[in-house]
Amino acid sequence: MYRPDGWDTRVRIGVLTPHADVGPESELRAMAPGDVGVHAARVPFGAMRSGGAMGPTIPLAPVRAFAEPPQVDDAAELLAAAPVDVLAFAFTSSAYVIGAEAEAGMLERLSARAHGLPVVATCSATTQALRALGAGRIALVDPPWFSAELNHLGRAYYEAAGFGVVYAAPCSLPSGQQLIRPAELHDWVVGNVPDDADAVVVGGNGFRAVGAVENMERTLRRPVLTANQVLLWAALGAAGSSAAGIEGYGQLFSHTTVSP
Repeated sequence: MYRPDGWDTRVRIGVLTPHADVGPESELRAMAPGDVGVHAARVPFGAMRSGGAMGPTIPLAPVRAFAEPPQVDDAAELLAAAPVDVLAFAFTSSAYVIGAEAEAGMLERLSARAHGLPVVATCSATTQALRALGAGRIALVDPPWFSAELNHLGRAYYEAAGFGVVYAAPCSLPSGQQLIRPAELHDWVVGNVPDDADAVVVGGNGFRAVGAVENMERTLRRPVLTANQVLLWAALGAAGSSAAGIEGYGQLFSHTTVSP
């Protein structure tokens, strides 16, 4: 009898993540079944220091720079040299800053550097997920390290995509990745999301959130989308694979991907 060793997979996902951020890998591996591989390449992020430390709010300049060549492009090319089936851009806020059109251009550019592999990104995946769920009005909750300006850009991103944003704010929990606890996030969201939102969108791939999705949906009785949850859903769809075996991380995984 031989033990599972991680080699037998139906799909391998390559993740582009900030250099000092363990959030995307942690959450993707928690959700992914054993036959889904998760492999990351690290991309320098100017607002993040050694150990993952950041300021109370992140400035916009390094957020914008994260999506620009050459560093993320070089990382995509190197990661695509591994036997992966799809690349996942695990960063929320750059799409807020550059907008959906530039985000789409970035995905085309990265796919070209990745020798034609499909590339998915968090915010465009979220719009696909909202359409798959039939949600027209959303409440947008961002990490406490997102400034009011960055959150406002997030509101504009989803409004430009045709969604009504009935609520948008950074979460007022302590500002620090290591300080977030799923139970506290649940209580904050439940206490602040208005009743007229069809779905809740929790931004930030470094925001500890997927562990609270099931309880938030149960309490709110509506879909809850988080950054790494939608990224995994979109990556599986782009790779032609299914969400079979994913349970307890939200009703999204019972829906198939739809065209943007």
